[in-house]
This record gives sequence, C-alpha cells and structure tokens, in this order.
Amino acid sequence: MEHKDYYKILGVKKTSTKAEIKKEYRRLARKYHPDVSKEKDAEDQFKAVSEAYDILGDEKKRAEYDQLGREQKQRQQYQSSSYTDSSNFGGGFQGGGSVFNDMFGSMFTGGAQGGHGQAGQQTTTPASQSATLNLDLEDVYNGAKKTIRLPNGSSVEVKIPKGIEEGKKIRLRGKASNGGDLYLKIKLNPHPFYTVKHKDIYLNLAISPWEAVLGVTATVRTLSAKIRLKVPAGAYTGQKMRLKGKGLPDKVNGDQYVVLNIATPPIKTDKDKVFYQKMEDHFKWNPRK
Repeated sequence: MEHKDYYKILGVKKTSTKAEIKKEYRRLARKYHPDVSKEKDAEDQFKAVSEAYDILGDEKKRAEYDQLGREQKQRQQYQSSSYTDSSNFGGGFQGGGSVFNDMFGSMFTGGAQGGHGQAGQQTTTPASQSATLNLDLEDVYNGAKKTIRLPNGSSVEVKIPKGIEEGKKIRLRGKASNGGDLYLKIKLNPHPFYTVKHKDIYLNLAISPWEAVLGVTATVRTLSAKIRLKVPAGAYTGQKMRLKGKGLPDKVNGDQYVVLNIATPPIKTDKDKVFYQKMEDHFKWNPRK
C-alpha cells in the first residue's frame, strides 16, 4: 500500500504541535468543503485532509505513522545496500511491516483470534474480525454505498444506512481474512462546521452585540439545506436554538441545535476606539454585577 505523506497533505511539519495541526486542518477543511468550495477537486481534497487529520490528530496513530515512515526508510536503505547477508543485521527487518499492518491494515485486524482446542485442534468456526470504517457526516445523513478493499485483494460494496451512529457496526458475513465475519465499526471524520452527539448535531452561529440585543433573522446551514432562523431579542452566548428533526435520520429524527456566540467587532481605527469609549460612558454598566 502506498505510504501517503500526511504532513505534506496538511502542509505541516513533523515537529508541528497537535494544536498547529488542528488549526491547519480546520483551515483546509473550510477551504475544500464541497458545500462552500469552488475548487475543481474540492471533494477529493476534503477527503484527503480529513484522512490526514484522522491520523495526525490522534497521538497514538501519529506515533505509529511516524514509526511506519522510519521502517520504510530503513527497509529502502537495506534493499539498496550491497550487503546480502541478512545475519549482519540481526534479522532486524524480519516482520518489519508490523506497524504498517497495525495502522493501515487495522481496517482488517482481527478482533477475536482463531482459537485452538486441546491437542492443537483448531475450532471449526472462524473467529470474527473487526475494522474501522471512516465516514463523512454527509454520508451518514444521506446514506451511501462505499467500496472497500479486503485483505485478500478483492473489493466489496458496503451499504451505509441513513443515520447510523458512530460506534455502531456493520456486519459483512464471511468477509474476514480467515473466512469469518468482518465487523466494520463506524467512525465519523471531523467536520468543519458540525459536532455530533448521538442523533443530534450542533452548529455554532456568531452574532453581533446589536443582533443579540435587537434580534435578527440569520441564514444557517443544515445537512439538507440552508434555512432562515429568527434569533429573538435579548439573545446570549451559549443559548441553544432547536431545529426539530434536522439532525440525523431515524424513526424519530435527531435535532439540530444552533449555539449562539456573541462576537465583538475588532478595533481597527482610533474612531472605533472612541465609539467604544462613548458606549462605556453612556451605559455605565458592569456586566460582572
């Protein structure tokens, strides 16, 4: 399997911190998100940066990925060297692809292992295996069909049910590498706009101080379409507005919650600063009281 340079995809360094990686992912995710991007290859780019962040944003996966890169480099150096006696290397490269199998092959790593009975007899029923299937939120909302590659080199099309929750499993009978059942555990890719909790989704909406005081009708996105939302006068930061049935589909659909956040205009000129000072003199108000 091709070793993808996730650092290059996200445009970060190998020494970048977790916060720096997250910041760059969010920037690229917004840039390439299919709902807003005008780039020709936006969908492919969005999937690529999401895949990269799934690895680099997780400390354990990142460590395994870095180890994989080092092992591949060592393997290439070994193969290009003039030495032919592997004993000189203490068998150091025997099974050197273990990290590769653990991380990328983790899509198909065994859950329960095939057991042995007494006297070395194998069990008659192959053990099941588990894997992780990463999905975009839009795939879960709309339902989708995904083609995945199996350990034996063949491919299979998997139907993604509408509204399936993260952590749920899809069973593929007889598709494990040992002939047993393969269970695909659903994991959602990070989304640039939404967070998800069971069937409900959450979206932050920034409003100005005067919109909070006077009220406003704002355009907000949902997974199905953009809608007009009336924010009442006297709104406050952290206030949640419920959009019934706009969450993930089910027998009873989940809801979407729009979480309000009052954003303060930045001071760019002296005139802006004077205006704030006039407000202070006018209201003579201490919000901490």
